[in-house]
Amino acid sequence: MSNDLGFSSIIEYAVDGPATQSELVSAFAKIQEQWVSFYPGYLSARFHVSTDGTRVYTVVHWATEADYRNFIETSDMEGRMAAIEKALAGLSGKAEPRMAGAPTYTVVREIGPAAGN
Repeated sequence: MSNDLGFSSIIEYAVDGPATQSELVSAFAKIQEQWVSFYPGYLSARFHVSTDGTRVYTVVHWATEADYRNFIETSDMEGRMAAIEKALAGLSGKAEPRMAGAPTYTVVREIGPAAGN
């Protein structure tokens, strides 16, 4: 396990069911591939869906906060936001963002498997 735990942006959407969860994950995965994944320091995007069908969390992991800030400062924010709006409009169900303020976090601790696992 790495001692450098990186920097994350955590994006949350409330949705109206499992079908919308699936559609939102597919749409946002494409957005990550087309608009984000090639930036220096981008490590991954993990999509989490709640078992009750009401939430989707996307954890975008960056090597450093500086890499994330570079992405924010140099990326086509207008184009990416238009792609997000188009993706949301294309869903068969309803999805609403649930983030308050800047959804960014620094990992301060991680517990891995116990020795022998």
